[in-house]
Amino acid sequence: MNFSFGSLMAGFVFGVAGMFFIKAAKREGNFRALMFGIALLLFPYFVENAYLCWTLGIVLTVIGYKSLDG
Repeated sequence: MNFSFGSLMAGFVFGVAGMFFIKAAKREGNFRALMFGIALLLFPYFVENAYLCWTLGIVLTVIGYKSLDG
């Protein structure tokens, strides 16, 4: 696992976003948002490249946020 500053910050930022999605999904009963929350918590452990980690995290966050609306 790459312990660069960018990777650690991505893991922290998207971990917080994942916790937000899990909390919102439980409140609304939205299974899809729950899956995005779990994915946001877990994916930084498997992605080595910091740029790919940030890109994938932003994409998952945007799609997960849109799943909360509809």
